[in-house]
Amino acid sequence: MTLDEALVKALVEDYDHAPISDADRAMLDYVTTVTEDATRVRPADLDRLRGHGFDDRAILQITLIAAWFNYVNRVADALGVGRDLGP
Repeated sequence: MTLDEALVKALVEDYDHAPISDADRAMLDYVTTVTEDATRVRPADLDRLRGHGFDDRAILQITLIAAWFNYVNRVADALGVGRDLGP
């Protein structure tokens, strides 16, 4: 198992105790909110990121990357990329 595989496994199995920094956890929490329902993002979410050292440019980059991956995944899902759509 590679380090990345071990980290993903740790995050999936016990997110609250996974070996990541508080800043990384804040970023992942924010990205989860953007992914699940971006309308739930509040100024407090952005303030939390700033409190962990992310400036507005970094927050924009995090948001754009999360949104882009969400977009690409939805397009791929809609077109059946990687799965058999059947007849």
